[in-house]
Formats: sequence, C-alpha cells, structure tokens
Amino acid sequence: MKKLFILILAGMMAVPSFAQFGTSRSRSRYNHNDTESYYGLRLGMNIASLSSDNADLDMDSRAGLAFGAVYGFQLANSTPVWLEAGLFYSEKGGSMESVPFEMADGKTGFQKVKCRLSYLQVPLVVKYSFDLIDDLYLQPFLGGYMALGLGGKMKYYGEQKSTSSYDAVDRFDGGLRLGCGLEYQMLYAEAGFDFGLANIGDSDFDGVHTRSFFINVGVNF
Repeated sequence: MKKLFILILAGMMAVPSFAQFGTSRSRSRYNHNDTESYYGLRLGMNIASLSSDNADLDMDSRAGLAFGAVYGFQLANSTPVWLEAGLFYSEKGGSMESVPFEMADGKTGFQKVKCRLSYLQVPLVVKYSFDLIDDLYLQPFLGGYMALGLGGKMKYYGEQKSTSSYDAVDRFDGGLRLGCGLEYQMLYAEAGFDFGLANIGDSDFDGVHTRSFFINVGVNF
C-alpha cells in the first residue's frame, strides 16, 4: 500500500511538468466547440472488492494500481459530447479475514486470504463537458468496459501458500463504468465506479462480480 501511494504521488508531482508543454498553445485548445479530438495519459488506483451471490464468498476491498492511455473525439461540433476509449493495466481483487482451514494437527484454524487480479482493461465511455469557468470543465461520463486477465495471485496466509487467481475465476470481465472528470487546461482528474456484470466465478449458482472505485489523474494533449 505504501509503495502504491508513493508511485501515485510521484505521478501527480510529474503532471504539472507535462502541462508546461501546453502553455504555448492557444486557449482555444480547451474550447470544446473548437477541438475535435485529444489523447491523454492516466495514473491512479482502484479500491476493489468481489461481490458474490453467496455471502461467504464476498471479499472486502484492497488497493491496486491502474495506469493507461485514452483517446477521445467530439461526436458533433454543435454539442460538447465526447466518446473516449482507453487501454489500461488495472489491478482488482479483494481480501478476506478469518477464513477457516485445516491445520497440520487436524484442528481448524483461521487465515487471511488475498486475491489480486491484474487486467488489461478497455473502457469506452460517453462524456458531456460542462464549461464551468475559463479553462475549467466538468465531465460526467457513462459507458462500459471489457477486461482480460493477465495474471494474479491468491495468497493463503495461514497455509503459507499461493496459487494463480485464475484457478478460481475466469479471465474475462466486463461491466458498466460511470463517474465524473474535471479538466483544467491540460490537467485532468476523475473518479468513478466499475460495476462488473460478468460472472467471473466457476459456478452458475454463486456468481462472483468485480466492484471497483477508481481515482485517476493525468494530462490531455
């Protein structure tokens, strides 16, 4: 967790340096009636958990890294509506406390279990841009995402062992994404939720779904 916060803090400190590249541009770059497209870089974190139809399979939240790039374009010159697609590395999963397991002496013990799921994630959202004041825009968005599992570990702390997370869940995930962004000149920040709709569990009766609150910062060019 400490390493994750340090990495995100370093990224936030670097963002103003990227923004200096845009200071020589015309202010019309940020007038969304004149701009047709943009691309951007993002760095942030997920507060992720797993939700199941079986309460015993629910996992509490854990923090994970997210970073990637986006490309957006205006759908019509007459309206400030934008379509944005991205490509992200995104860590999700969850954790559980006091999970029972059989110890070497045959007695039942309790252990902590952590699940890390690393995805290649493709979000696609529609944004509406509200002009608040000079160069400041509020951008609520709604859309969805698809994700393919790249790796991950299921760690059993009492048994001192780990296995691949994808021994227990499917690699494919997909769902809804909603949130809101704030753009000032080249600087951008957003917060939102990913609601997994795909059942990543191995049972049709006890479905497992990802849940994630995310915060990203970055720059738009």
